[in-house]
Parts: sequence; C-alpha cells; structure tokens
Amino acid sequence: MDRAAVVEVLDRAGQVRAVHKILQWPARIGRSPGCELVLDDGHLAAEHAELDWREGEGASLRLLPSLNGGWLGERRLQAGESAALSGNALFQLGATQLRWRSTAAALAPELPLQQHQRDQRVGKRRYVEVAGLLLLWLSLMVLDHWAGRDPGTPWINSSSALLGPLGALLAWAGLWSLITQLFQHRFPFALHLRFALLALLAGILLDNGLPLLAYAFSLPRLLALSSLLGMTILGLLLWRHASLAWPRGRRTLALSLAAMLLLAEGLGVAKRQEQQHWFGPLYLSQLPPPALRVATPKPPASLIDALRPLEAELARQAGKDAENAEPDGDD
Repeated sequence: MDRAAVVEVLDRAGQVRAVHKILQWPARIGRSPGCELVLDDGHLAAEHAELDWREGEGASLRLLPSLNGGWLGERRLQAGESAALSGNALFQLGATQLRWRSTAAALAPELPLQQHQRDQRVGKRRYVEVAGLLLLWLSLMVLDHWAGRDPGTPWINSSSALLGPLGALLAWAGLWSLITQLFQHRFPFALHLRFALLALLAGILLDNGLPLLAYAFSLPRLLALSSLLGMTILGLLLWRHASLAWPRGRRTLALSLAAMLLLAEGLGVAKRQEQQHWFGPLYLSQLPPPALRVATPKPPASLIDALRPLEAELARQAGKDAENAEPDGDD
C-alpha cells in the first residue's frame, strides 16, 4: 500500500491554509523544532501527537502526553490513545484544525479557472473595457444633466452633480475590493468597478427604455416591471460582488438574495394595491415624441364613449348633493 500522505492545516472556514507532506514514518506533530510537522499553536505540547504507518493496518494517530489532547471527528482523544485514519479524516490538535489525506482518498475534480484567474492578457482587455464603460456612463450622466439644466447655467454648478456619483461609485467598488482582499487575499478593483458600471448602465436603459416601450405600444401596465427589474438588477449586482469575495457560497447567496427579492416585490404589490392598481398605473407620466408611437391612436370619441357609463352615476350623485345642501339663510 502506498504510504504517500499529506496533512492539511485548515482555517476557521475549512479552507486549506498550508499543506505538509509526510516524508518519513513515524511523524511527530507539535511545536518543537524536532517534530516532523511543526505548528505555530500555543495550545500544543512540544510533541503533541504522532502519525504512524503499519503494514496491513494503514495509518494511525496516537496522542502523546499533553494538556489539551485532541479530537478525531466527533471522537475525543486523550493522551496515549490511538485511532486509525481513513483516506480522508478531519482531526483537531490544540486549537488547530487538520485534515489527513492519503492516496486512498478520491481527489476532487479539477476546477475551472475563474474569470480573474485567467490569462493576464484578459485582465488588460478588462481594463480597457472598464474604461470604456466608465466613459459611457459619464457621457450619459452629462447628457441627462444637460437636458435638465436651465439655459445659461454655468457648468461649474454641475460639478457636484457629476463628481458626487463618480466618487460614490469608486468608493463602492473600493469597499467590495477590500472585502475581497480580506477573504481572498486579492484586490480586484477593476472587476468590482465593472460589475457596478454594468448595473448602472442597465438601470439607465431600464429607466429610459421601459417608459418608451410603454408609450410606443400603449401599454402603461408595462411600467409595473420597473420596480421588479430594478430590484433584480440590484440583486444580481450584490450577488456578483459577494460571490467574488465568497466563491464557495454562491448558491447560498443566490437563494438568500432571491428570497429578499420576492419579499420586496410582495411589499411592492401591497403598496400598489393601496394605490388601486396591481400591475402598474393606468396612465403614462412621460410622453415621448408622437413619432415614436407604434400603437394606433384612439379617436377622442372613444374616450367620450368610455365615459358615458359614468354620466348617470354623476347625475345621481349631483342630485343627492343638491338635496343634502343646506338652504342659504339670506334667501
């Protein structure tokens, strides 16, 4: 049987922090420089445990005299006790989490490289892409501000309206980069900035394109999708940021954000119900140029015909108000 094996030192999240190959048997574990595997843990004895191999029996872990002992899985081990090790076993010595892995344990499949781990040439292209997205976003902001400002207003008065969102965007990307640096030991500022810019551009397209479609095809109810799509864009942005910092928690993050999205949309429907509509307003608050309208316009007579059922009710209500009106004392 092959004696090749390694001991992996795990962090609190269960990620491998260091890998030590077993080069000779028996192999002692402790803080002493004389040990074959030296760990920096003040809760370990100088020689805390020993790994051994016997033909026909395989590997075993034996605890040496110590104050804190150890654990093999859920089993508590005291000084002098021994336990057999399988092909892949978790154990704890002192405050250090360890994993024994031998050739008997099946290896996990090779993982594909993530986007940030690919060729550096892709990274250079990404910087060009981010610069282009940033320029496009700033151009749209300038255009929107120009369309809404009063004629003759100095451009210097618009500096805060332009620099404020830019500073907030850079701070947002920097914050997520620091979070990624904390958990992944890298600072992907350009990647986080790219995520935020794509979300902002999608929001601008949504804010301008959805009312235009609703007007062109005479579908004001289409505006009900504005809040749903806006929250979806925000949820996807948070998921992309968070999955870059915690790649192993992508599924959990996706489920959590989806639940929050459904809750927020439910609250939005309840709010619209109070406003006497469920699927968007009955009218359009924005009227683009008539040349952009695709739907056939309705003649004024159709509006009058649609209001005729209200005539009798209005007349009845007016007569009732007249009957209930108090006579003027001067008459």
